[in-house]
This record gives sequence, C-alpha cells and structure tokens, in this order.
Amino acid sequence: MTSDAALLRIEGVTKAYPGVVANSDVSFTIHEGEVHALLGENGAGKSTLVKMIYGLVKPDQGRMVWRGAPYAPAKPSAARASGVAMVFQHFSLFEALSVAENVALGMETPPPMRELAARIRAVSEEYGLPLDPSRMVGDLSAGERQRVEIIRCLLQSPKLLIMDEPTSVLTPQEVEILFKTLRQLKAEGTSILYISHKLEEIRALCDEATILRRGKVVATCTPREKTAREMAEMMVGATLTPPERRAGTRGEVALGVSDLSVPSPIPFGTSLKSVSFTVARGEVLGIAGVAGNGQDELLLALSGELRSDADRVRIHGRPVGDLGPEARRRAGLVAAPEERLGHAAAPNMSLTENALLTGATRQGLTRRGFIDWRKTEAFAAAVIRDFDVRTPGTHVAARALSGGNLQKFVVGRELSQSPEVIVINQPTWGVDAAAAAAIRQAILDRAAQGAAVVVISQDLDELLEIADSFAALNEGRLSKPRPVAGLTVDEIGLMMGGAHGMEVAHHGA
Repeated sequence: MTSDAALLRIEGVTKAYPGVVANSDVSFTIHEGEVHALLGENGAGKSTLVKMIYGLVKPDQGRMVWRGAPYAPAKPSAARASGVAMVFQHFSLFEALSVAENVALGMETPPPMRELAARIRAVSEEYGLPLDPSRMVGDLSAGERQRVEIIRCLLQSPKLLIMDEPTSVLTPQEVEILFKTLRQLKAEGTSILYISHKLEEIRALCDEATILRRGKVVATCTPREKTAREMAEMMVGATLTPPERRAGTRGEVALGVSDLSVPSPIPFGTSLKSVSFTVARGEVLGIAGVAGNGQDELLLALSGELRSDADRVRIHGRPVGDLGPEARRRAGLVAAPEERLGHAAAPNMSLTENALLTGATRQGLTRRGFIDWRKTEAFAAAVIRDFDVRTPGTHVAARALSGGNLQKFVVGRELSQSPEVIVINQPTWGVDAAAAAAIRQAILDRAAQGAAVVVISQDLDELLEIADSFAALNEGRLSKPRPVAGLTVDEIGLMMGGAHGMEVAHHGA
C-alpha cells in the first residue's frame, strides 16, 4: 500500500504518568482497508495509545493525522464523529436493558426505537452476526454480548474500528464467525486496529503489526511471514521457552465435589446443576466453557463464597461445603477469581494491603489481632519479584496497574501461599505471551509439588498445554472429565458450545 492511502498516522506521540512513561515517541501508520495489529507485553503502552486515538487521553507530545488533517479528539464523541469506533475488552452493557436500548445508549442521537430495532436486525444479518433487538442483554451469552458491542459500532459506519482482545470470551467457532465479519469490513474499506495476545489469530487476520515494548515501537512486521513465537520474542526481547512439566507423583484425591447444585447469586447468572468431579494431588483439571455457563458460580462454590451442604465439597476427605473462604484457606485451598478489580483485588488499596486480604491466614501476617506490616510488605514484594509484576512498588494502588500486571499479582499472591488445592478462573486472561508462559509454568510447578489444581479457562490452547484431564461447563452442568491426551480443539469447542448436550446432561445428572 502507498502512503497516500494512509487513514491515520501517529507521529512521535509521547504520554507520561507519574512514575511511568506509557508511550515514548511512538510512530506508525494505519492504511485504508488494512487490519493492523498492535502487539506488546502488558504495560507496553497499547491501552494508552488506543485511548489517545479514541479521545479518552491527550498526548503530551507528538501529533496524530487523520486523512491528511490534524486529529486531536477532545473526547470519544469527537473521535466517533471522525469515524473511529471502539469495542472494549470489558463490555459496557446494562444487563437489565434490551439489545436495542443498550445500542441507543451508545448513540449521540438515537432514532425511534422501532426504527433502531429494524436497523440492528438488518446490519447484524448483513455482517453475519444475527441479533434479536428485543432480547434482554442479561440473557445473552458472552459471544452474543460482544455482537451487541460490534453492531453498536457498525451502526456508526466507522472508518477505523479498534478491537481490544475481542476473542477472549469466544469459542473457536465464534472466532471464525467474527473473523468472517472483520474480513467483510476490510473488503468494504474499513480499517481495523486489532489488539490481541493470541498470536496465531494475528497471523491469520492481520496485514501489518506494530510491536511495542516498554512504551516504544521496537519492531514492525507482516504477521503471516512470522511464526507466533518469533512475534512473541519480538514483544519481550528474549527467547521464550514453553512451560515444562516437572516430574511429580499423582497422589490421593485432594478435592472432591459430589452432586453439587447451588442457585446462582449473580443476576442473570447460571446455577450449578449436579456437578461432580475429583482432583488428585499433582493433577491439573482443566474446565472449559463459554463465559456465562457457570464458571463464576463454580469458583464461588469451591472458594467458600457460595456455600452448600457440607459433604458436597471435600478437601482431603473433610467436608467443607458449609464453610467460608477463611476456613477453606486454613484447609489448604486458595482461589483466584476472574474479575481482578473489585473481586480478586480492592482497587483503592495498595498491593501490600491486597496481599494481606488473602494472605493473612496462610502467611501468618497477623499476630494476636495485630497486622505485621513489615512481614506483609515483604510478602507483597516477593510476589512482585517472583511474578515480574511491573510496578513502582508495594505502595501502589491495585487500580494503577495494567490489567495484565494485576493478573500476575493476583495469581502470584495465591500460588505463593504453599497451597494444597488451587482453583483459578482465567489465569492468563489479558496477559502477554511471556507472562502467560510464566503463570502456566508456576501452575505446573505447584502441581509437581503435590497441589491439586482446577483451571477454569476459555483459552483452549492453555488447557491443552497444562491440563491432565478436561471437562466442559455448559448451562451449569459439567461433562465427565476425560484425559486431555487425544482431545482436539474442535471437540472441546463443540463441548463448550453444548453440541454434546446429551452427554453433558447425562454425566451431570
């Protein structure tokens, strides 16, 4: 492509915050009708950069040029008026409202509801993302919710569509549907700025890639000409080694769940229905499922935040179903939920204080009712060091960390407590290739040391890489665990989507 086909040029853009330079002299060009990947480790500056393009943040230095004219949106509505739309990693939808009502909220001047519903139906069918405008968002699957966000953007007829981790909640089959839509948009002349840690997807979809490291552009490439590992190594500036299984012995059953049925405490949530499984010492059980099929409820029921009859959950044979989180921690179980800010970590508390929240019992951070702050800070510092959390120090508030760095802190905090049973939902969600490899290695290491591990994840490659056995959650029912050896991604994807519904129901009942 020629430079006169440039849609957006970023020229020498710099943005600094207290203690950190998020972007330093960043320059690159997005052309008309191009799918352009933005790659980098967590904290590399990707989010800050797209926030500047979308009018959420102003650059300190440098400039942006849109179709040959200066571009400096003061707010998102100005960016949208220019032709920029963005699908965020975290959906911004109201569950108690319909699809059409949610779409209307994202428009400057929405048309009458009947007219809007007709447009939603027409556009969603045109792009192969069928949606019923009258359905309540709370009743939609994660994949359908993402369709709402995308259709809301497409109704603006954008010239540039920014997508942040768009496939993190989709089955392989849903990813194919999304890619078909994006290729259709590209063919119509829409440019797409695509952020993802899934490098095989980048290779399949993107024309060009700009790679950031610590706020600076360190490389550009044509993804299809590179391997996923080559791109990952450009991102981190080092050679990557895949997680390695340490020799460990399989022991007795450490976690047993028997006929567990509990109503969901989450609005529009999914109740668990007759869930049964066991995990032995040294075993990693991988549980897959599209978001909204009971993953959050399963973690709550295992961590003790959601209680049941005592004998429904057993740790080392001891009934704990009626016990709360602290009692289960004392029994050896640690848990890391999917929602980092607000559930796994208190946003306004420092990392030291967040280390105390779950580490007090197993790390002995209190004595006779008083907090040992020196010991607590040392524990937080050890987690930061051992899990390569990029932060100025233990005093920093949790909300100030990038999503991936907070994930590393939360998972590291739990894995550092000599656990006997580990339950983690989405352990590497939103983290870069190097951090994901490190977290998976840490999980395998704990299993080799004799911990029983339950990994709930929508990343199928992750489960195939680290799990010994596999089960799928569908509408609150769990399929019978089977050995990972011999399973294909397609089989797993179909199980997640409920194609094996009869088998799932049979084993769950």
